[in-house]
Amino acid sequence: MYTKLFVAAEDLTAVVFHFHKWLLFILSPACFVFAWWLVQRFSPYARGSGIPQVMAAIQISSPKTTGIVDKLLGFRIILIKVCSSLVMAIGGGAIGREGPTIQIAASIYKIVYQLLPKWWPKIAKRNMMVTGAAAGLAAAFNTPLGGIVFAIEELTKTHFSYYKTAIFSSVIIAGLSAQALLGPYLYLGYPKLDGLSPAIFFGVALVAIIAGLLGSGMSKMILFIFSLKARLKFTWQHVLYVAGCALAMAFLAFFVNTEVLGSGKDIMQKTIFPGDTLSR
Repeated sequence: MYTKLFVAAEDLTAVVFHFHKWLLFILSPACFVFAWWLVQRFSPYARGSGIPQVMAAIQISSPKTTGIVDKLLGFRIILIKVCSSLVMAIGGGAIGREGPTIQIAASIYKIVYQLLPKWWPKIAKRNMMVTGAAAGLAAAFNTPLGGIVFAIEELTKTHFSYYKTAIFSSVIIAGLSAQALLGPYLYLGYPKLDGLSPAIFFGVALVAIIAGLLGSGMSKMILFIFSLKARLKFTWQHVLYVAGCALAMAFLAFFVNTEVLGSGKDIMQKTIFPGDTLSR
């Protein structure tokens, strides 16, 4: 349901943009500020992608930190995460649903853990949250094995054998559910690889180096922006910052390219799998 709503939100942005391009200069600031207000007012820990919150909740999980974990993962997180991200998507924000899906799924599993009756076989809260995060990734990308790898490499530092059955079962169910509800799609389709020359690996290596440098450079820029943002003390400063980001996005879409709007998934599909090589 979240996936379908997210796609609908992006489609709504496209409709507004093609109806009258200048409306984006009104829609984007309004949506950005409203989404920021929702998070700031009702659930500050729903900001960002959600993955750092999940990792933090898993790492600090203990009986003494229940209050903190409840702020990072819970029903309010689910509600505000869904609403704020959809509003941002309508405003043309360059965001995706994958990170939020992981935080939402981990929150659902934590809630389920809290609702389990006392006679139910004991399950560690931390294991439930790890399993939920892995299931969220499996559902978001339709990659059950990706959920397992994600859990092993990113979310856990204890022995995998303790909860491998739970993770396997969870990601398989999540993957099958995504297939049943959304159809047998592949996240980015599939390419035709007939008749390729071995020389292509040199090009791949060059692209990998350039992409790695650009990616790390972008990360540095994001951290620098965050450091500047941390200096903002007053509410009106934050509102101006959010509105300024929205106007910058609208400016780029209006004068440069409309494809800066949204998550960017369509750009990847069109670029990697043009024409009839794309499969849903």
